Amino acid sequence: MSDAARTSLNASRRDRELAALAAGEVVDVLVVGLGVTGAGVALDAATRGLSVAAIDAHDLAFGTSRWSSKLVHGGLRYLAKGELGVAYESAVERGVLLSRTAPHLTRALAMVLPATAYTAPLTVGLAGAGLRAGDLLRAVAGTRRSTLPGVRTLSAAEARGMVPALRSGGLRGARLSWDGQLCDDARLVTGLARAAAGAGAKVLTRCRATELTGDGAAVTDTLTGDRHTVRARAVVNATGVWAGQLAPDITLRPSRGTHLVLPSSLFGGLWAGLTIPVPGELSRFVIVLPQADGLVYVGLTDEPVDGPVPDVPEVPESDVDFLLDVLNSALETPVRRADVLGAFAGLRPLMAAGGRTADISRRHAVVQGRDGVLTVVGGKLTTYRRMAQDTVDVLAARRGVHAGPCRTRDLPLPGAAPRDLLTRVPAPARLIARYGTEAPAVLAEAAPELHTPVAPGSPVTGAELQWAVRHEGALTVDDLLDRRTRLGLVPHYRAAALPTAEQVLSEGRAP
Repeated sequence: MSDAARTSLNASRRDRELAALAAGEVVDVLVVGLGVTGAGVALDAATRGLSVAAIDAHDLAFGTSRWSSKLVHGGLRYLAKGELGVAYESAVERGVLLSRTAPHLTRALAMVLPATAYTAPLTVGLAGAGLRAGDLLRAVAGTRRSTLPGVRTLSAAEARGMVPALRSGGLRGARLSWDGQLCDDARLVTGLARAAAGAGAKVLTRCRATELTGDGAAVTDTLTGDRHTVRARAVVNATGVWAGQLAPDITLRPSRGTHLVLPSSLFGGLWAGLTIPVPGELSRFVIVLPQADGLVYVGLTDEPVDGPVPDVPEVPESDVDFLLDVLNSALETPVRRADVLGAFAGLRPLMAAGGRTADISRRHAVVQGRDGVLTVVGGKLTTYRRMAQDTVDVLAARRGVHAGPCRTRDLPLPGAAPRDLLTRVPAPARLIARYGTEAPAVLAEAAPELHTPVAPGSPVTGAELQWAVRHEGALTVDDLLDRRTRLGLVPHYRAAALPTAEQVLSEGRAP
């Protein structure tokens, strides 16, 4: 059996594996939630020799894990707040993702921090010291300069050479640093879920847990309405901002992070990121992040969210206005509201604490409830692997659980390979950056008419939609357009791609 077949997720596999659980099969671990943390827990547990079922009420990366900045952070923000442990952990995990777990999904991204007329000299000085400390942290964490180059100072001319859209008036220069960037956070989750499936885990979307106990869950198949009892020797609640709905002992204080979606043409073809200080604040920034598909993301806010947690957070106009105001403080030609192609917001699952949500620690926690259910909360995208390891370590310490050592630190995801090998894969560079060594298979399985873009202005092809149905567990049009690809971020892309998505779904079951 090929690696692609072994790790493939599709409707047929879902039907078989859900039927086995409904018939009474007992697994060692039931993971509830298939964002980056839950998928990471499923992979960690399965590769330690435990039998695993992992379920989600919606889809892979349905929640917070698709709404991030798509950055693999080195922990600079936490270093500035004195959280040395979190900063070091983040820097280590960044190196793991860039060099071993997912070289095909990650890249080094240059970040330019300009000193503009609106930037106080103290802010520039503190930021520069922080960037140098971050570079030292990179070295301590074992990430080579060949992976992430060092920090240096740019003149005003050099800064405008890298980012021509910068406002020339009052520009005093800039600081250049490097961080990690994901091609897509939802693709990371998909890779983790497929790797878990390849290790034997049952990965089941559209299965809603309505009640958890220490030995299983009541589950509803939302495609059919059928109700089942899934039995397990241990249960992990990895539902992020929804964790408190299944574990009443958990209290979270969600924080909303909003991003705008803009065309890269507004920035003159931006290839480096921008870090723009918020005027009047010492340690708050707006980031401008170029994407491989001709779009630019601008974020992010950090606002507390009260009340019920929505499935898909809405973007308030106040967030849009704030981001545009800060962005335009650094640009020669202001970006107008009409230039915004789309926007998205995600909710961070922060542990409840006093003060602003921006000041709450991103340290994760593994909490055992009175019913024996383990809940893992907090943390962030970059540290998902360590969160999963710590969770399974707690399970492994239980009497009667026979788990091997953690293996995920050196375990490549499907499609991963050393960077020098990726350059020799016979496929378009854009596909290699999303599928790695599987890129040729994405094209080979598809008829020639699916090799063309599905929406004017977007590079996404019908072949990618077909691959998502056959190998990545996509069951609906929303899965295809909003998570396996990001066409849904731009409404007119989504509308144009809809007919092809519907066609692929009707024809696309694995042969």
